[in-house]
Amino acid sequence: MNLSIVIPVYNEVDNLPLLHEAIHSALDDHPDLIWEAVLVDDGSSDGSLDVLEEIAINDPSHICVVALRRNFGQTAAIAAGIDHAQGDVIVLLDADLQNDPADIPMMIEKINQGYDVVSGWRINRQDTFVTRTLPSRIANQLISTVTGVHLHDYGCTLKAYRREVLTGFRLYGEMHRFIPAYANSVGARMIEVPVNHHPRKYGKTKYGLNRTIKVILDLFTVKFLISFAHKPIYLFGGAGLLLIAASLLAYLFLTIRKFTSGIDILPSPLFQMSTMFIILGFQSILMGLIAELLARTYHESQAKPTYTVRKVIRNNLVAV
Repeated sequence: MNLSIVIPVYNEVDNLPLLHEAIHSALDDHPDLIWEAVLVDDGSSDGSLDVLEEIAINDPSHICVVALRRNFGQTAAIAAGIDHAQGDVIVLLDADLQNDPADIPMMIEKINQGYDVVSGWRINRQDTFVTRTLPSRIANQLISTVTGVHLHDYGCTLKAYRREVLTGFRLYGEMHRFIPAYANSVGARMIEVPVNHHPRKYGKTKYGLNRTIKVILDLFTVKFLISFAHKPIYLFGGAGLLLIAASLLAYLFLTIRKFTSGIDILPSPLFQMSTMFIILGFQSILMGLIAELLARTYHESQAKPTYTVRKVIRNNLVAV
């Protein structure tokens, strides 16, 4: 198996037969691709699972169905699909037919050119502007700024990955959209390509403005894991040193004012604030030291290296 298409499904009963047909139309003309579609039913209540089971029975060589016990959310469904996928290349795809399976061969060609991640960019997006497109643009700009991985469309599910860049981390919350940032942290070669986007024909969208809030909160976690997971003392210790430095400057100001203007130090609110800051500063440094111990325990207990290897060349032989 060299290609697995992972598709989270939640209440898409009318779209599934059309999706199955569209995938075959896109890939049947490419006999070099040995592919499977892993469709993950995320606790659908509209009969989607029954349709999926029928499709799997009629197309056993290409269709794998994973049924979750309840609705866990898109990120969990994607994680389950990746865990059950067998392909060397994994493509993520929505089940609502807004993503176009016809774009998959083009993305695989980019993978064959040496890229590790091929990210779809919905240039002509067919969604409502105020509730979908505008919040998405704001989120894309924010994520690009914070992570340093500049993509136009983090929210586009249609992306292709080499399997090796998806290992070493687990997905929680709404973090599936941050996979490119994780992949970049292990040195993945990445490219963004324009893809088709169609209006939704059947069913209702599962996205809303509340997802923007979740994305912002998850972004704090992603930034910490990418930038400080291996050296948390840099974050906590840096904040602590800043608080202590601010406190010392405030003490200096109060001391100078005491000798120049005769104003007592102890009754000043600035003295109380500075004392609180210096205590918080020392506590922050101690938290950083504890986090350092936890990080080392995490890596050493699971034999997780702090680096990733692309290939090894020895005796004129290349091991990937």
